[in-house]
Amino acid sequence: MPIYAYRCEACGFAKDVLQKISDPQLTVCPECGKESFKKQVTAAGFQLKGSGWYVTDFRGGTPPATGTATGPAKTDAAAAPAPAPTPAGGASDN
Repeated sequence: MPIYAYRCEACGFAKDVLQKISDPQLTVCPECGKESFKKQVTAAGFQLKGSGWYVTDFRGGTPPATGTATGPAKTDAAAAPAPAPTPAGGASDN
């Protein structure tokens, strides 16, 4: 079950509450009794550690061998093959 952070806009009382996702949002402040108890946006409570997919795919680890080229395709003139030589003397194909 997730832990939600709540704060009263009237008195400033703050509390972390363990609730199911399906539970209704709390609105009444347990400290002052006013209906100004609001859910806060908080950071996620986990870290990605170890040698899992995060390290190998996003942290500059060695890329997996997939048999496909990585990186941009070369489109400049230096990478293109040279054109076939034309016959000397201007001979035609006819």
